[in-house]
Amino acid sequence: MNRIFILTPLITLLIICLFSLVYLLSGKDPSKPPSALLNKDVPIFESSSLYNAKDKIKTKDIKNKKTLINFFASWCSPCKIEHPLFFEIRKKHPELYLLGFNHKDPTSDAKKYLEDDGNPYHFVGVDSDGLIALEFGVFGLPETYLINEDGMIIYKYMGPITKHILENEIEPLL
Repeated sequence: MNRIFILTPLITLLIICLFSLVYLLSGKDPSKPPSALLNKDVPIFESSSLYNAKDKIKTKDIKNKKTLINFFASWCSPCKIEHPLFFEIRKKHPELYLLGFNHKDPTSDAKKYLEDDGNPYHFVGVDSDGLIALEFGVFGLPETYLINEDGMIIYKYMGPITKHILENEIEPLL
């Protein structure tokens, strides 16, 4: 009976180590959780414009357009790091529609941020309650999604876009 009590923690530790080894060898990156929406239709959304509440954008408005959707906020430091790259994307790929969603941010702060740093987006939607981000499965800011002409999400990136990510992961899909 004493042997069972002695061996139980050792067996448990061995099982945990075995599962950890299998996970590490599988090549999955824990910093990049999978998106349930990848290769699925873009969620249905509707948002008012940051600049004019009467102007709206809906899911149907991005059909037949290759679209890059970026969730950002003025209080998000990593968003500020990636922001200049969206000007580069817009210049290099004028056919790509850039849609920004200002996430849980006071309108005045978002406007000031885009006034100070520039607005690279074709349309800036307001996601003040976070429901659009929730539909997309946003974990944190910034997050970027590439939508093809058929309205399917073909790429998702969590965190600030870098020049390396842009050149090696996003541009090949354009």
